Amino acid sequence: MKKDTSRRSFLKKASLGSAAFTTAPYVFSNTYDERILMSRTYHEQSYSANDRINLALIGSGIQGIYDTQSALRVSGVQLVAACDLYSGRLDRAKELWGDSIFVTRDFRKILERRDVDAVIIATPDHWHQKITIAALKAGKHVYCEKPMVQKFEEGQAIIKAQRDSGMICQVGSQGMSSLGNEKAKQLYEEGAIGDLVMLDMYNDRYSAEGAWQYPIPPDVNSDTIDFDTFLGKAPKVPYEPKRFFRWRNYQDYGTGVAGDLFVHAFSTLNHVISSHGPNRAMATGGLRYWNDGRDVPDVTITLYDYPKTEKHAAFNAAFRINFIAGNGGGGGFKLIGTEGEMEIGQNEVKVTRSKLGMLPSAYSMVAYTEATQEKIKQQYQQKVLEPRASSLNVGTTVWQAPNDYKGGHYDHFYNFFNAIRTKGKVVQDPTFGLRAAGAALLANESYFRKEPVNWNPTMMQLI
Repeated sequence: MKKDTSRRSFLKKASLGSAAFTTAPYVFSNTYDERILMSRTYHEQSYSANDRINLALIGSGIQGIYDTQSALRVSGVQLVAACDLYSGRLDRAKELWGDSIFVTRDFRKILERRDVDAVIIATPDHWHQKITIAALKAGKHVYCEKPMVQKFEEGQAIIKAQRDSGMICQVGSQGMSSLGNEKAKQLYEEGAIGDLVMLDMYNDRYSAEGAWQYPIPPDVNSDTIDFDTFLGKAPKVPYEPKRFFRWRNYQDYGTGVAGDLFVHAFSTLNHVISSHGPNRAMATGGLRYWNDGRDVPDVTITLYDYPKTEKHAAFNAAFRINFIAGNGGGGGFKLIGTEGEMEIGQNEVKVTRSKLGMLPSAYSMVAYTEATQEKIKQQYQQKVLEPRASSLNVGTTVWQAPNDYKGGHYDHFYNFFNAIRTKGKVVQDPTFGLRAAGAALLANESYFRKEPVNWNPTMMQLI
């Protein structure tokens, strides 16, 4: 017999069953389960050598290589130059992309080249603002890795430089353009989970690499890396390879777990619910395990307040990171609303709608006569059968990308290069980038101040 999952049939069955009410808790079970394949169409074509976008990489480290590999999968893009302060990475760039590419330790030589149309900036965070502004002024389109800035006050100058130059500037939170984000935004706007009440985000890690203990190559010395240039605007310290290769561990060069991980979540959250971000944050945590000289916490919990807007109700967000998770690791990103919850990934969105009847149980009914109990049940029954905000069934629905989906990282670069060719818009411009970075940096501000901090998400300023 075919299972009838239509909403009309469901309501009819619920109505017919009303005479069987008992004093037990009344819950609609999650028996409905559906899986739906998502899809995306790409408008790609073959390009001649003269029509290709010439790309240069500034910061040829781990993320820079992953970024470039994704970028080069987009039709009509070729790498012509790479820059890094460690000579071994320049050797690696030639190994990956050919001896013909130009390599240098000086990013300014990249910007001087007339054959460079766009640059990827994948340097340590404390160099993002300077190189981004210099590249825009040099007439280069910019893909700047997240977080866009290391400090709150650096963002407005990037916004102005992009506006004045007219060049395209995309901030690189690679899941932003994913199918998962696109579907989640559609579902949220259709009322799939009702009014948003809470966001739950967590990231557990259990490996040295996951805690930023990146390997240091054996050929490192004061000749193979330009340590003084690496320091940039940071305080001058003696030569120390650990600071160069594990820069995320230090406030002088990075932004801690907030800039590395929170900013991805804020990018997705603000995009899905069309928000400017939170207005208050309170953080706690500590350095619990990785006592390797780092001065940023390895365990953090931050609570955020989002104010009510035209797009969403007031809600709270909880962000939790643990770099010594004995459970083996894992992560999650879940929007919880009044009608259901939505788990969002780049390749999958899962919506669970387990509408509680919210009927009184035996505990609260015991003090009333049976006649009064029947009247109460009838009142609550009407609430249970009220129409839902969304046409989705009660139960679980999963939207999945097909096996041949090119991925969110590819999509983000596709969006960037398409904007360059069409003089269009990117999904994560500098204003969006500052709002995501600013929200993340509130965690650091609160943690080191040891007090809550306030933020104006529209003006993008600390209060």
